[in-house]
Amino acid sequence: MSPEVFDDTVMRLALDQALNAQLAGEVPVGAVLVRRTEAGPQVVATGYNRPITTHDPTAHAEIVALRHAAQLAENYRLPDLELYVTLEPCAMCAMALMHARIKRVVFAAADPKTGASGSVVDLFRNRALNHHTEVVGGVQAEAAGALLREFFAQRRAELRALRGDADVPDAPEAQHDAGPIPTGEVIEQQPSADGDPR
Repeated sequence: MSPEVFDDTVMRLALDQALNAQLAGEVPVGAVLVRRTEAGPQVVATGYNRPITTHDPTAHAEIVALRHAAQLAENYRLPDLELYVTLEPCAMCAMALMHARIKRVVFAAADPKTGASGSVVDLFRNRALNHHTEVVGGVQAEAAGALLREFFAQRRAELRALRGDADVPDAPEAQHDAGPIPTGEVIEQQPSADGDPR
């Protein structure tokens, strides 16, 4: 399996997790932790956003997946695993991923409000930190961005209906006009998702 097909395949699993989040009334972000094997990806743990349903501000998709994998491994260090997530990790998640010694992080849509892999800050490239994780952005960015835009458009429509007015403006169109991110490249500005992602 080529690296591109591998990344695409696993990101589709993360997108399925994002749909689970949406069904639960959460912001649709999903994550999958995998081990790379000769037979292909071995799914170790999955997670989707749960801050609203669990009343836990730390229950981002990445953290949910990390907790599950660490419990299974009976170790908080997970150096042979790769994380796939549908939205660029925030600072909290980025630091947790580095503390877990995750080998590689692959994300779909960039997060221009809280992204910690180049959109707002780039913690993964901070040489002052003691661990450095390979990061790839833009895998299935359009699909993840569309899911987030649809979610926030529906939320704005619901808010307008509750208020009985049209005072809730639509967010400006995402920066998807810039074109897709080349898969396998880490670049500073990637297509972004609308709304407040978390």
